[in-house]
Amino acid sequence: MKVLVIGGGGREHAIACKLAESTMVEKVFCAPGNGGTKLEKKCENVGISKTEELINFALNEGIDFTFVGPEGPLVDGIVDSFKEKGLKIFGPSKKAAELEGSKIVAKEFMKKYGVKTAEYGVFEDNNAAVDYLKSCSYPVVIKADGLAAGKGVVICEDFKMAEECIKSFMLEDIFKGAGQRIVIEEFLEGVEASILSITDGETIIPFISAKDHKQIYDGGRGPNTGGMGVITPNPYCTEEVLKSFSEDILKPTLRGIQEEEMDYVGIIFFGLMITSKGVYSLEYNVRMGDPETEAVLPLMKNDFAELILKAIDKDLKNYEVQWKNKCSCCVIAASKGYPEKYETGLNIDGIENVTNKVFFAGVKEQDGKLKTAGGRVLAVVALGDNMEEARNKAYEDIRKIHFDGIYYRSDLGLR
Repeated sequence: MKVLVIGGGGREHAIACKLAESTMVEKVFCAPGNGGTKLEKKCENVGISKTEELINFALNEGIDFTFVGPEGPLVDGIVDSFKEKGLKIFGPSKKAAELEGSKIVAKEFMKKYGVKTAEYGVFEDNNAAVDYLKSCSYPVVIKADGLAAGKGVVICEDFKMAEECIKSFMLEDIFKGAGQRIVIEEFLEGVEASILSITDGETIIPFISAKDHKQIYDGGRGPNTGGMGVITPNPYCTEEVLKSFSEDILKPTLRGIQEEEMDYVGIIFFGLMITSKGVYSLEYNVRMGDPETEAVLPLMKNDFAELILKAIDKDLKNYEVQWKNKCSCCVIAASKGYPEKYETGLNIDGIENVTNKVFFAGVKEQDGKLKTAGGRVLAVVALGDNMEEARNKAYEDIRKIHFDGIYYRSDLGLR
């Protein structure tokens, strides 16, 4: 079987690696892939990215199914285009992908189907938004409506900070259109959790829980990033929390998907907040999280290709996803200056000394050498019988890697 993975980040490296483990899979084509996928067994990078090129490649190569990694192509409707040509593809339709493509669509969907979520207001006019701020309790959360690479959510501690945030989103247009409409949301005090899940539109199977670390600095300080690391399972996801998630969030979400006839076959990622008042839905993502994927997939016992085919064939009802009785710690190495300005093209040394898994994100191969090519450069992932063992292994390995200005959080896995 030949499969195509669309995307070129750490998430796609982890997906390609997991698919390549399958005895069913002969070849994994990565479009465009990165310096890491190029080195994986069974994997081959393909330098294409446009939907039409990808469709032609899938038809000419006899691709058995395509896995879409990033949200952008999903929101743009790549799944619909592939299906029109009779090609098997794993991912939600354009209509379903709006659950991530628009924060407003997602909040209104939650409200309509009784998904437990924070109170909110929607604004298209900056003056109206600023007027609304005058009646808010602080802190408040301001979210850009559209896709903003994981950086379109800001927790504002006071009126002045919130006013400046609205100005940057709506007037200065820092997200190039994605922040022209915003959501102002009640701030929820608690601990975040990430639960990746797979759905065939009739069943949702949640994966093992994870805890992302969004802020750049130790202790959850500084600006949000795309994610500085993950631990799995999330120690705050108790049986009680997971039961509440199932009843108050997962089940009403599935009902909404069915009643809206969304044609949703793919990943649904639940971003949760665990509070003293219960478990709330923060957001939906319609693809694997990054870097959650790098931490979660190494714990999966199942044949990943088989699982994807079960979803495509709408046959998840009696399928069981099984997990290793281990903990996982994923530490992200970032470029100096990320998530703002940073330098690229720097030599990466020491990876040959690492004993655990390294997934590449912003890495390219040039003249036989590995060089930085992004803000989040790579992820070191280690498993252990407990979290202490997993984090010790991960940090021992990441200290062996060097590029100028390398930065990583040192507090993953500490409660």
